[in-house]
Amino acid sequence: MTRIPLLLLAVLAAVAAPGAAASDTVTVYRCTDERGRVALRDRPCRNGETQEVRTMVRPRDPPRRSVAAPRATPATPAPAPREVVIYRTPPRPLYECVTPDGERYTAEHDTGNPRWVPLWTLGYPVYRSRSVLGDRIGAPTAQRYTPAEPARGRDRVYVYPAGTWVRDECHPLPQQEVCARLRDERFALDRRYHSALQSEREEITRRQRGIDARLANDCGES
Repeated sequence: MTRIPLLLLAVLAAVAAPGAAASDTVTVYRCTDERGRVALRDRPCRNGETQEVRTMVRPRDPPRRSVAAPRATPATPAPAPREVVIYRTPPRPLYECVTPDGERYTAEHDTGNPRWVPLWTLGYPVYRSRSVLGDRIGAPTAQRYTPAEPARGRDRVYVYPAGTWVRDECHPLPQQEVCARLRDERFALDRRYHSALQSEREEITRRQRGIDARLANDCGES
C-alpha cells in the first residue's frame, strides 16, 4: 500500500516535467499481483498481474496570483541634531586707579574707591561759626585750615561741616593684562589660604570661585 503514493508522486512529476505531452488526461494502470498487492503505474502491468486502466484528468498548476509588492514603509527621519547654545557674557573690564599720593590699585569700576572727605582737607575756606558777640560778628575773612592747626575753644576756627566725594583717576586695562592680574590674585589667595584662619578660608574660597569663573568666561581658561 505504500507504493501507491509513491507512484502518484512519480506520475505528477512526469506530468510536470519539461517535454511532457500537453494533453488534458493521463492514463494510470492499476496492477494487482497474485498476492493481492495493488500498485499504480504509468505503464501497462506485468505478466500475471490483473490490470485496470484508469484515465484521470492531468493535474495543472493553479494560475499564478499576482501579489502586490508590499508598500515600502517610509523611513522614519532621523531626529535633527539638538542645537546647544552657550551664552557667554562679555568680558568685564578691570581698571587701574591712582590715588593723589601715587598709590596704584585695581578696581572693578571706573569710579575706583570713592572716599568721603571734609571740604577743609581739600583747602576750602572755613569760617568762625560764632563769636562772643553773636553769629559771624567779628569773624575774619575766609581762612584756610590745616590739619596741624588745633580746633578747640569758642574763639578758634571750626571746620565747616560740609564734605564731598573724592574719586581717583582710573583707566581701563587691556584684556590680556586683566587676565594676568586675575591669575596673580588667584595665586596670592592660594598662598594666603594655608596660613589663614578657618573663618578667613571660607572668604578666600568664595573669592577664588569668583576668579575661576571670570577666568573661564573672560579669558577662556578651564
